Amino acid sequence: MVMLACSGQAGETEIGQYSKQKMHPYLLKSSKGAPFPPRPILVFLIALFGFYVCYISFSQITLENRVEKNSGEVQSEILCQKPYLPHEELRYVHFPKPESYSRGECSCNPVRFFVIVSMQRSGSGWFETLLNSHPNISSNGETFNRVDRRENISSILQTLDKLYNLDWFTSAAKNECTAAFGLKWMLNQGFMDHRDDIASYLNKKGVSVIFLFRRNTLRRLISVLANDYDRDAKQLNGTHKSHVHSKEEAEILAKFKPVLDVSNLIPNIRNAEKYIRDCLDHFNTTRHMILYYEDIVRNRNALSQVQEFLGVPVRKLD
Repeated sequence: MVMLACSGQAGETEIGQYSKQKMHPYLLKSSKGAPFPPRPILVFLIALFGFYVCYISFSQITLENRVEKNSGEVQSEILCQKPYLPHEELRYVHFPKPESYSRGECSCNPVRFFVIVSMQRSGSGWFETLLNSHPNISSNGETFNRVDRRENISSILQTLDKLYNLDWFTSAAKNECTAAFGLKWMLNQGFMDHRDDIASYLNKKGVSVIFLFRRNTLRRLISVLANDYDRDAKQLNGTHKSHVHSKEEAEILAKFKPVLDVSNLIPNIRNAEKYIRDCLDHFNTTRHMILYYEDIVRNRNALSQVQEFLGVPVRKLD
């Protein structure tokens, strides 16, 4: 009886265990190994693994695209930066990327930056007109004749940055495929007031400087007086013209004979000449050439030298 009771208890225990197994259908138990995890956990792990595989694949595709894009940009940049020039001149060759338009097929055309530094009544207007007759040169006039553009060094540098990025539109601008881009800057338009900062900027930016003055300072002073007189007299059909465009206009303006203050004449000439010397001394570290109005009048080869200095094809300018 004792043995039957024991066997009966054992049977009940086995039946209880079996019933418990039946109550947990997801619990698959092997008599020889560890139990399998529940099915929801397996589904979660499989989904997690699939997500991981997709993430790795997507990351590889994105990385390949970035590498291809970067390599294309680097290749394009390298192609744009290989002009056949002496090493010391490479810093003066630029590939600007304007924000207001695209240079398109001319994006890899190198551009040289320049500035014409002069004084009023030194022939700079005529000289700039000659330069702009070249199809590859754009000189954009007296950019700093407006006071707001030169009220401090910050406004000056902002204006220069915008101009040399080719985001500057004037009647002279040949923006897309221009090869030489610059402006005209008078000494009394903030150029000498911030000379150290401007010299540093020109060197850092790789800007070539053309100094244009007159050898005959007396003639320049007379021209200044004549221009001041005509501003009020308006001798040409009631209009004032700072620059004549015909022989007839020149003859009319030449009839005016200014009265000179002899007592101040010599000091004024000396001050003007000193002003020019100070300018040349402060900017002697820039890449520059010195040109005189009289040289342009007497020797047209001077214009060829200017074109060579700007790195554009030499042609007759008129």
